[in-house]
Amino acid sequence: MPVAPPRPKDLPLTALRAFEAAARLGGFAPAALELGVTPGAITAHVKQLESTLGAALFDRTPRGVRLTALGQGALPALTTAFDALGTATGDLRAAAAPRTVHIATLPAIAQLWLSPRLPALRAAAPDIRISITALESPPNLKRSPYDLSLFFSDDNQGRIAPDVIFPVCAPALAATLRTPADIARHPCLSDATWQNDWPLWCARLPEPPIPPSGPVFSLYALAVEETVNGAGILIGHQALVERHLADGRLVAPFPQRVTLPRGLRLWSERPLRQGSPARFVADWLRHTPLASPPAPDTKP
Repeated sequence: MPVAPPRPKDLPLTALRAFEAAARLGGFAPAALELGVTPGAITAHVKQLESTLGAALFDRTPRGVRLTALGQGALPALTTAFDALGTATGDLRAAAAPRTVHIATLPAIAQLWLSPRLPALRAAAPDIRISITALESPPNLKRSPYDLSLFFSDDNQGRIAPDVIFPVCAPALAATLRTPADIARHPCLSDATWQNDWPLWCARLPEPPIPPSGPVFSLYALAVEETVNGAGILIGHQALVERHLADGRLVAPFPQRVTLPRGLRLWSERPLRQGSPARFVADWLRHTPLASPPAPDTKP
């Protein structure tokens, strides 16, 4: 009777994905961030893969991990394979829900830039569903289920607005400010991600004021809301506070403005097919300005 040899054991796909991400990004921590798991999970998957192979893929050192020759040789083909799998997965999602557009963006951009535009976008394309996911860093669009990514970036490709910064505050507080030196008399609000905003702006002044100090917020949108409430002065990012400036809830008390090297960038990893919902949304966001707020009701 014929003898059937045992089938070689497949390499676990999840472990291969963990190895590829760690090898491509240069460490277990960034791989964990990209894949949405813990560094411990990446470590466990890589160890499982090495155990199955019977060979090391990383050399462990006190300063981190370094690819072995085996790991270096395997990385290019695995990256190409997972990129292709990501494209195929994205195409499958798009075919299953062809009228849904998935956007990944920074929380502050989602709340302050994107959200005010959604009513007009829905009116312009009522048959398109917009799904928004707030992330702290741009996703890898080759692997993640997003059609569009909207973040501040140094890359000029896809830039839709510059990042211009300047102090903003409530109108009542602005009435007490005559020169930038007056800033020191008030709380200066900051965002945890952009704590360098104040030093960047102050450094451009002929006579920099005393280094501002004040509460630090974990959410920029919350810092903006507190500034509207009169809690202090905040460095406004023009693209994010334009609505508040237009309706008068915030004012810019000083003319000095600083344009940062980065800008607001809207992009897709894959070419957007003409006539597709994602292409329509991208073009609409690029070319449609934020509608002016309605005039206040002056009727008695």
